[in-house]
Amino acid sequence: MNESLITFFGIYFLSMFKFIAGPLLGNAAGYSIWKIVLVTVSGMMTSVFIFTLLGIQFKRILALNTKKKSPIFSKKNRAIVRLWAKYGEIGIAFVTPILLTPIGGTLILVSFGTKKRKIYFHMLWSALLWSTVFGLTIDKILQIPFFSRLFG
Repeated sequence: MNESLITFFGIYFLSMFKFIAGPLLGNAAGYSIWKIVLVTVSGMMTSVFIFTLLGIQFKRILALNTKKKSPIFSKKNRAIVRLWAKYGEIGIAFVTPILLTPIGGTLILVSFGTKKRKIYFHMLWSALLWSTVFGLTIDKILQIPFFSRLFG
């Protein structure tokens, strides 16, 4: 297999689990902004499709393996519920690439009962927006002399 193809699929695979890996590694590999957006969005949307389709079954398996105890409301859980109450699917999709993982954001939307079509739509625009922002921003940051010497 071609080395550049291995690099592309490596970045794609990492973007499935951690969104920021796409812009960071894509920039390090010398990708153009379009290629960074392509690999990052592809990775995130693969996770979104898989975990939207398997989310309900995953939720059932998780429920079977955990005994019912008194609910534990952590700061993170409260923040997610507040975000959901105030902004709904749009809010969760907006923060998924920066605060959550593609898997985490998708499972939250599934657990709140969001329709699959809405999950796909909101996660797609969010992935496009944030991959473009991160791709352009990281490129500019790496042009700062300190960082260019450090990573160059």
